[in-house]
Amino acid sequence: MTKAFSFDLKATDGKARTGVISTPRGDVRTPAFMPVGTAATVKAMMPESVRETGADILLGNTYHLMLRPTAERIDRLGGLHKFMNWERPILTDSGGFQVMSLAGLRKLTEKGVTFKSHIDGSKHELTPERSMEIQRLLGSDIVMCFDECPSLPADRKRIAESMQLSMRWAKRSRDAFGDRPGHALFGIMQGGLEQDLREESAEALRNIGFEGYAIGGLAVGEGQEAMFSCLDYAPDFLPEDKPRYLMGVGKPDDIVGAVARGVDMMDCVLPSRSGRTGQAFTRHGVVNIKNARHADDPRPLDEECTCPACSNYSRAYLHHVFRSNEMISGMLLTWHNLHYFQDIMQGMRDAIASGTFETWQANFHARRAQGDIEPI
Repeated sequence: MTKAFSFDLKATDGKARTGVISTPRGDVRTPAFMPVGTAATVKAMMPESVRETGADILLGNTYHLMLRPTAERIDRLGGLHKFMNWERPILTDSGGFQVMSLAGLRKLTEKGVTFKSHIDGSKHELTPERSMEIQRLLGSDIVMCFDECPSLPADRKRIAESMQLSMRWAKRSRDAFGDRPGHALFGIMQGGLEQDLREESAEALRNIGFEGYAIGGLAVGEGQEAMFSCLDYAPDFLPEDKPRYLMGVGKPDDIVGAVARGVDMMDCVLPSRSGRTGQAFTRHGVVNIKNARHADDPRPLDEECTCPACSNYSRAYLHHVFRSNEMISGMLLTWHNLHYFQDIMQGMRDAIASGTFETWQANFHARRAQGDIEPI
């Protein structure tokens, strides 16, 4: 008998929560940060290396995988887990955000979205039903509803119409998902920065019923202050006994602020993208390894970090290989960034469990404020 998908809320401290998401492929400790494996790979990392950083779950991208190598091919080859050599849980997004980002290359209707591939210009259609089919072929453990995500700022009428369309698509996604023991479908709350629209969206999702709930439509240009203002109330509209996932976030202080407001899961390309461009996140802020100040520096990136980049290499070496365009630069800096992000998550889980989250959060911000933060 297939193990059921479940969420066990272990402890709370203020609004911050820690728990465990159980799936047939393993447990996910929350708060959880999901490294992004857009095209069935976390760039510059081997899957076993990603696991060594402390990651319990990865994110895959429906839009990119449906175009290349196609979901049908991945299915024939044994599913996404086998294909990318990651046997632990995988969450796939619905493709909605990427399709909506295509601007002039797409057409939106009640049925769904038709668009041209950014790769070769070929025409495709993505609907709630097709998104569910693709994610089923991939074998995703956590499937996301197909939704529309308008960029902010946008006028209230546009946000309301988009949210209501997403709720109709959520119902169609739920119907198309069917009965899949051991797999979960998450609904996505929309509504921009409008509190009443967020509440309306959450109510519609609760009425449909999902195994988890995401907060979408943030981190799309509104800025941290506006995002936090929305998160001051948005998670409270969602069921307490289900995971809450903030999509596409973010920087370390974004993550900590989100957890403080009741969020359980996050994802972002930032750790890997920054690593490839010479940026390292540390306990004292951002280090830009390309800067000349590091050329003769024998110190590690972060003296408290135990990742391979910090344990075995100096800032001077990392500066050299970045300046020399050596592949090892992106590999080591990405490993460090992912390790640091997972350290943050473990620190928050421990603090919430022991009832010391407020102190942990204050220390986190104090150390970053004292650090020598370089311009990005």
